[in-house]
Amino acid sequence: MKLQLKRPIVFFDLETTGTDTAKDRIVELAFVKINMDGSRDKYIKRINPQMPIPAESSAIHGIYDADVADAPSFKQIGRELNDWIKGCDFGGYNAARFDLPVLAEEFLRSGIEVDFTERVMVDVQQIFFKMEQRTLSAALAFYCGKTIENAHSAEADIDATIDVFEAQLERYDDLPKNTLGIQEFTGSNDWVDYARRMVLKAGEPIFNFGKHKGRSVKEIFEKEPSYYDWMMNADFALHTKQKISEILNEMKLGRLKNK
Repeated sequence: MKLQLKRPIVFFDLETTGTDTAKDRIVELAFVKINMDGSRDKYIKRINPQMPIPAESSAIHGIYDADVADAPSFKQIGRELNDWIKGCDFGGYNAARFDLPVLAEEFLRSGIEVDFTERVMVDVQQIFFKMEQRTLSAALAFYCGKTIENAHSAEADIDATIDVFEAQLERYDDLPKNTLGIQEFTGSNDWVDYARRMVLKAGEPIFNFGKHKGRSVKEIFEKEPSYYDWMMNADFALHTKQKISEILNEMKLGRLKNK
């Protein structure tokens, strides 16, 4: 791989009970760690989501309730997985907008504090969309001349993602050859929370939804303190609530320092 690594990078893919990043659960995960020497390690497991898997989801990934009845829950493997990915950057296909938020929710739901803001996120889909505008299957065919076998298996999808990424590094000479450069190229570093309820504009957290979309989070919390309480009591993702609490605490500390 031509990528210049400053630390290992973990490519990952999740199969889930649905597409709601705040509520749905993982039923299968596949993590492939590319080490500094180019060697690879894998962490692949089926997970009992502790909720019924909807038939429409099973029809896509082929995993049914009976398949995960004896599998561990995420809480049972959470600390082991957190240790396994410690100190690594991340990569995936549409992972920045889906897999990473789902993963963070599972960790927080299990009582494991995580903050991935210091990790670089390489989203292979965003490179592809900027260059070619295709799906993962089309990307694999376009770049590698391959067809995905057993599509929508987490392991097959993430293996295909790595193949596409390596081919992109070979094809595009002007593509950055380090993870931070790629993150900046794909524009996947402008979010505050994984659900993207808040984004950064000139370094300032800005609401990205609702009646206050486009306005400063700090400004709204200053003028309308009840909005924070509403968000904390509403059905927002745990990570969103974590980040708005951090912003509010920063505001309180700032007011104390100015007294």
